[in-house]
Amino acid sequence: MSNGETITPQDELPKGSHWIPLQGAEVRELVDHLKLDAVSNERIVSEATSILSKCIPPQSPADSTTGLVLGYVQSGKTLSFTTVAALARDNSYPMVIVITGVSTPLLDQSTQRLEQDLRLHDNRKWRLFRNPKLEDRQSIDDVLADWRNNRIADHRRKTVLITVLKNTSWLRKLNLVLERLDLANLPVLVIDDEADQAGLNTAVNRSAQSTTYQRLVTLRQNLPHHTYLQYTATPQAPLLINIVDVLSPRFVELLTPGDDYIGGEKFFEAPQPLIRVIPANELPSRANQLTQVPPSLLNALRLFFLGVSSAFVRGEDQLRGRKNRSMLVHPSRETTGHSQFFHWITQIRQQWLDLLQLPADDHERIDFINDFQADYADLKATVVDLPDFDTLISELEYSIRSTQLLEVNARPQTPQPDWKSAYPWILVGGQAMDRGFTVEGLTVTYMPRDMGVGNADTIEQRARFFGYKRKFLGYCRVFLETSVRDAFQFYVEHERDIRTRLTEHRDAGKPLSEWRRAFFLDGSLRPTRRQVLDLDYRQDTVSNDWFWPKVPHGTAELLDANRTSVSNFVSKLTWTDAPGDPRRTLDQIHLISEDVPLSRAYEDLLIDLRLTDEVDSQYFTGMLLQLEAYLERHPDSTCTVYRMSRGKSRLRSVNDEQVIPTLFQGANYADPGRKDMVYPGDERERAPQGVTIQIHTLEVRQPNRGALIADNVPAVAVWIPQSMANEWLVQEEA
Repeated sequence: MSNGETITPQDELPKGSHWIPLQGAEVRELVDHLKLDAVSNERIVSEATSILSKCIPPQSPADSTTGLVLGYVQSGKTLSFTTVAALARDNSYPMVIVITGVSTPLLDQSTQRLEQDLRLHDNRKWRLFRNPKLEDRQSIDDVLADWRNNRIADHRRKTVLITVLKNTSWLRKLNLVLERLDLANLPVLVIDDEADQAGLNTAVNRSAQSTTYQRLVTLRQNLPHHTYLQYTATPQAPLLINIVDVLSPRFVELLTPGDDYIGGEKFFEAPQPLIRVIPANELPSRANQLTQVPPSLLNALRLFFLGVSSAFVRGEDQLRGRKNRSMLVHPSRETTGHSQFFHWITQIRQQWLDLLQLPADDHERIDFINDFQADYADLKATVVDLPDFDTLISELEYSIRSTQLLEVNARPQTPQPDWKSAYPWILVGGQAMDRGFTVEGLTVTYMPRDMGVGNADTIEQRARFFGYKRKFLGYCRVFLETSVRDAFQFYVEHERDIRTRLTEHRDAGKPLSEWRRAFFLDGSLRPTRRQVLDLDYRQDTVSNDWFWPKVPHGTAELLDANRTSVSNFVSKLTWTDAPGDPRRTLDQIHLISEDVPLSRAYEDLLIDLRLTDEVDSQYFTGMLLQLEAYLERHPDSTCTVYRMSRGKSRLRSVNDEQVIPTLFQGANYADPGRKDMVYPGDERERAPQGVTIQIHTLEVRQPNRGALIADNVPAVAVWIPQSMANEWLVQEEA
């Protein structure tokens, strides 16, 4: 086995990489075991290699770093970190630690996947420790001793694989083990699955450390030479925590799902043939206590059972490596709501079986069968080769009877479906199935719950209906409350935007600490829970309104830079006198330049401006995001530019908070009755359509025309029409 040491010159490395990992026997055997197609194999190994290349090289001096690995919900993140672990084994990492979810079922699920894919029952290159305790210390040390002994051949060394719950008790026990090991010169890879959950510091706003966060900090202190990889599909929290935080990522890698993956774009971008809105009167709440089965639930059940019948007709349940067909009912956070829906579905299942036992000419049975006609037509619209109605009905009794029902709650212990014991399943539950929980072959989702507090990452993690399901996508239906449907729709744009910005930053080879925390996010959503963020952020949009800086004066260096940017831009435009009443004063006579390419104004002026005030800067950055997005769709757009007062300096005084209360001069009238308007005011000096930019030159003084603060201060105001509205989030680092 190679020691993984690279001899590639630094300037020949891919941007952001520190070394070139070697793809050895372990990763090749993993790929062979997975039996995927060649394109998928290449993608998975290539991405794993890129991830490991950004980690601390195994042969370098002791150091540590943090990386963010961003996938999609239900897209194969476990397979990615399994491949990275195999590659780490090929490159002489003696220890890999996988921190799994917060529940035992998720620990079991991750551990079983690692055992299966790394073939631990037959592969003696690994030594697995699940939730290790102090009594495991000697066994772990014996394995690591071979790595410290130069006389031991590489192929005889084993890699320690630890899986541990993200739980304060088990992390404490692991730390007791680690602090008693000699790890001074041994590289360690730490993988934090669902990294945005539970481990971040929820006490940061109290200048304290939450317990789980403390355990993770201690774990990292016990590992002199390590890389901490954060795996998640919802990166908002890791990206928005303070960059000085030990868990703030320093690099990012983005995973690409396979061709069969179906995510938010397919479900929630128009048209939406797979989405069904649950009527408001069928949503359970304190104000709307449901006393009978909602009709939309009956629709969902009929669609599911027709889909199961189709699978049985086709013999899909008998295929080698068969998958399941399942339905997920997610009614609420509280378990009482789960019990009610589970009871209803249990009753419906038995009632329908009883009806199917009636004679074929019984009117109740006929009415029952006729109820399926509309749902059959619904499925037929998205399943081209759907078997005929009568054929599916002939399988209906067997389909219903074969379906297993399971209530999945976190207390007292989350039960797990035995997927091999039955083909069709209906799972009823809530938070226990939000994150990391894999629902095999999920086709129908019924989720009659609201947005809650509207955390974008939490809502997205409910999307268990995403996944590798292109082959049976036509059978999928998702029943949602209107605001939740809208939230998922907004999230699609947000996810696309944030991934694009992270990809561009990664490809530039820059550290993630330099990434501007600015992206589109609808105002109805919050990015994540507030208790993990000690830096505030601004969510807003500029729509049918002006942006203008309240503090255009700043440091001498900033002013010089802004003066240069404005001067260079102004000098390249063609100016004429702006139209207006000839009675205007000199201060009210402006220059105008029309049909200026918006891209030119954006690139040559706006993106070069710098603002020192945090509120100004956040608002300005958000406005630039709007212009950038609009230019991507309308690259030939133009704008109108005004040179206010023909460039003559205008006096503005700051208030007691040292900000300019208003930039714009008001309207001017020739008569006391304010009927004969001479000048409409600066705010109305704009083009009837599109973007207008006003360039002001200011003399800024202390209150009441006091001492001079700064002279020749450029202040740029921008009018954004409603057509360019797009809600954003901006966070400024302290």
